[in-house]
Amino acid sequence: QVQLAESGGGLVQAGGSLRLSCVGSGRTFSSYAVSWFRQAPGQAREFVAAISGSSRSIYYGDAVKGRFTISRDNAKNSVYLQMSSLKPEDTAVYVCAADSDPPGWSHPNNYHYWGQGTQVTVSS
Repeated sequence: QVQLAESGGGLVQAGGSLRLSCVGSGRTFSSYAVSWFRQAPGQAREFVAAISGSSRSIYYGDAVKGRFTISRDNAKNSVYLQMSSLKPEDTAVYVCAADSDPPGWSHPNNYHYWGQGTQVTVSS
């Protein structure tokens, strides 16, 4: 079992930056792949970024490539999402998800464990 808790969301102006954190429970957290998804009102959940347990594999959704960076610190059971050059269309609830061996990184159905989410609002 893994429990996840996100933090770091808030209100920021377009062009600004935010850093989200996802803290996981359990001694085996380092063996879990972790992804960030986001969901805006009335829209489907969208893949943002993923990182393997060892950090050797990293993937980004097309909408955030070059602006967001995912990283992790397994000593702190934490995964981070550094978001830069934020746009109003980045406004959403950001949720982290974890799984021991997701068959596909970008599909939310491949993740067993989910956090509650943190709101990110980008004003124009």
